[in-house]
This record gives sequence, C-alpha cells and structure tokens, in this order.
Amino acid sequence: MLVRFLVGLVLVYVLVVSLAWGFQNRLLYLPHMGREHVGTPADLGLAWESVALATEDGVSLDAWWVPADEPRGSLLFLHGNAGNISHRLASIRQFHRLGLSVLILDYRGYGRSEGSPSEAGTALDARAGWRWLMEAGHDPGDVVLFGRSLGAAVTAELASTLADETSPAAVILESPFRSVPKLAQRLYPFLPARWLVRFDYDTEAYVARIEAPLLVIHSREDEIIPFGEGRAVFAAAGEPKRLLEIHGGHNTGFLDSEPDYSAGIDAFLSKEAGLERP
Repeated sequence: MLVRFLVGLVLVYVLVVSLAWGFQNRLLYLPHMGREHVGTPADLGLAWESVALATEDGVSLDAWWVPADEPRGSLLFLHGNAGNISHRLASIRQFHRLGLSVLILDYRGYGRSEGSPSEAGTALDARAGWRWLMEAGHDPGDVVLFGRSLGAAVTAELASTLADETSPAAVILESPFRSVPKLAQRLYPFLPARWLVRFDYDTEAYVARIEAPLLVIHSREDEIIPFGEGRAVFAAAGEPKRLLEIHGGHNTGFLDSEPDYSAGIDAFLSKEAGLERP
C-alpha cells in the first residue's frame, strides 16, 4: 500500500510538472482576460486618438495617444500580462494629471492587436512604441518609459537596448520582478520551476545597463510579486535611482496609495528627470 501511495504521489508530481511545462505560455500571458474594450479616454473627458503601430516583423498593434494640455513630457506605457489598454484608464488619468502625454499599446495578441505574445515579440512591440514617438518628433530627453508588472520587464529591456543609442528622460518600473525563472522558483518552491521556465525577462540584468534616472515603485502588500523582488531590482540598478514604497495590492496599489503615488512620481520627474511642470 505504501509503495502504491508513493508511486501515486510521483505520478501526480510528474503530471503537475508536465502541465507547468506545457501550459506556461498561458500562465504568463493572459490576453483572454478581457479582449474587448471597456471604455476609452473620452469617458474620462480626455482627448485621444487611435494609433496603429507597425513592428519590425510586420505585426500591427493597437495603441492610444492621449495628449496632455501642457505636457512636461511624454510617457510610453507598457502594461501587465492581463487585459488590454482600456483596463488602464485610471492610470492614464493619473499620468495626464501629472502633465504627461501618454502612448499606451497592446502587445501582440492582446486587445485588438494582431499576432500571439512571446518574449521576443513584446520586445519588438515596445520598440515599435518608442519608434512611433521618435518619428512623431518627440525628443528622447522628454520621454519617460513606464512599465507595470510584466511591463516593467519589457520596459527595462527596452531601456537597456536604448543605452547603446540614446537615453530617455527617465524609466519607471512598477511592481517589477527579478526574472521569470527566479520569480517562478520563489512562488512555486515545490517545483523545479527555475529549470522548467522557457522565459527569461531578466529585469535584474537589464536595469544594470540603464543609464537614465530610474524609479522603482513597489508595495509591501503586493500579493503577486513580493516586495523583495522590487528591492532586488532596485539594488541591481546604478545611480541615479529612487525607490517609492506604496501600499495596496498588486493591481490596486497605484490607486490605494494616492496621493503619495502621484506625488512621488511628480517629485522624481522634476528632480531626477528634469521634467518640470510648465
């Protein structure tokens, strides 16, 4: 009986490992959690326009351009792993109130964008957003790169590649993780997660190459990406850098922590990035 029990446990464990290996794409990328738009910036009284971005590999991405009335700069917004751009209206309003024009895009396979998500694909998607801003005449020194959760890794990668070409005004990473393998091992210690994961998203390595002023934002109450992940990313980065500790959950901290959240970003943009309000 004991032998059968142990064999059964081994078989269950092997099954769990196999499922984790086979379905990790669907565990990391969650575009199905809301493909339809739930609103537009017009619902908040904001002027906006729909933008079609073209990636280097020929994928068409859906994006919004939301200009500020008297912009202190522009912000490229790279969101997390679930939903679409319309689920970020509250954040768009926050940045608009901070005097930032916002370009927010949906990765391939998300919302109304073509294609299917991948690690190489999200890098190309971020680059398409940056290229659109440059072709529209924006000065790199007036552009802020912002990423939340998975978007923080995508943002950090973009910023690290730009270090060889030019430098944005600043980089803001909200709720970042060190890398997917390290986060997976931390969240699933009973699995050989570090060796199972096919993704990298090595934020910790990317930030070491960022030369622009960096702001890391994280909540100690984050129930999805532990606060220690953000602290490690912050520690891996060079100066100038700041850490903004907020409170609230992973998906609500930016709202739960108002007005400290916006005040912290405002101070960082003014003092570290040189983006003063008009």
